Amino acid sequence: MLSKKMQAALNAQINAELYSAYLYLSMSAHCEAANLTGFAAWMRRQAREESQHAMKIFDYVTDRDGRVTLDAVGRPPTTWKSPAQIWERVLEHERHVSKLINDLYALAVKEKDFPTEAMLQWFLTEQVEEEKTARQILEQVKMLGPSGSALFFLDRHVGKDAGEKGEGA
Repeated sequence: MLSKKMQAALNAQINAELYSAYLYLSMSAHCEAANLTGFAAWMRRQAREESQHAMKIFDYVTDRDGRVTLDAVGRPPTTWKSPAQIWERVLEHERHVSKLINDLYALAVKEKDFPTEAMLQWFLTEQVEEEKTARQILEQVKMLGPSGSALFFLDRHVGKDAGEKGEGA
């Protein structure tokens, strides 16, 4: 059984993961409007992943005989000045999520909640990959500048990696 403190922290993380999905959907919409369809596809795929992360924690809470309580999800920004600004925000956000996961893990350790520690191991590993990918794409965007044929090709490449609109789009 989860402690009240751990349950509250996991519920807060569910909300944070749902906000992440909202943020990536907003970024996808912005990229679509800017004709950066590859970046839009990547953001859409990320939104799906973040929703899956929320559900993974949701299911874990219920599996541990806890109670999921959902809060309102904050409204994300809707516009960015440049592709570099979007990717800077992606990296900043992924670093923020990493901190949230690290804090959750520290709480699980403090409470000697070994099952929660084990569940969070997957998230710790996932965040390393998320930050790495965001950092690499941001650095490539910075090298290419705000527009031009090279940015077009990077957009196409990122879209291919995302499966261009992804399944169910």
